[in-house]
Amino acid sequence: MFWKDEGYLLSKTNYNENSIIIEVFTLDHGKYSGIVYGGSSREQKKKFQIGNKISINCKSKNQNKPGYFTVELIKPTSPQFFDNKKKTICILAASSILKILLPEGQVNKKIYRAFDNLIECLINDQWIKAYIFWELSLIKELGFAVNFYTKENALIKSIKINDRLFKVPSILFDNNGGKFSDSDIKDALIFNKNLLIENFITPNKLRFPFSRSILEKYF
Repeated sequence: MFWKDEGYLLSKTNYNENSIIIEVFTLDHGKYSGIVYGGSSREQKKKFQIGNKISINCKSKNQNKPGYFTVELIKPTSPQFFDNKKKTICILAASSILKILLPEGQVNKKIYRAFDNLIECLINDQWIKAYIFWELSLIKELGFAVNFYTKENALIKSIKINDRLFKVPSILFDNNGGKFSDSDIKDALIFNKNLLIENFITPNKLRFPFSRSILEKYF
């Protein structure tokens, strides 16, 4: 089996002295793992920063086993933000969430394009708000849509999940690009975290990403 695709690097681990195993989220093949020979070399390392957009050529004998990748860099996402700890952690957090929540080999172009858009939004002043709404859109695509309005089209103040009541943060109702405080951001991140934990992390016995917890502590 052979295929070529574009995608984002979600994770990498050492395989042997010269090679690595990477996990990518691709446009046409979903989340996929593969071995990159020579991936740990000094010349290749710059390609393999989490969040980088890459072109992947995959050869595989068995669809259920990691393939063998050759990789070219499309866009070095992470190096743009090495001097910004918040944005760097944001990239790691989003990548980690996709890594643990997306099923192997399941194509979802809507989720892919939403992540693509999030990466583009990191250059904007309101990037963290884009991240918050990206999490909500991902939660919806994975099967848990949050309705913030009553039948009378009034805003609701809280929602109940698994018999627990969670206050809906005000930032989620602001569609006019208004100003917001670090406290507003933290409330929204905590709200999203609770949605992720209650609906995906705890039921599937997953570990909440450490990088996501760090992002929350920055606000």
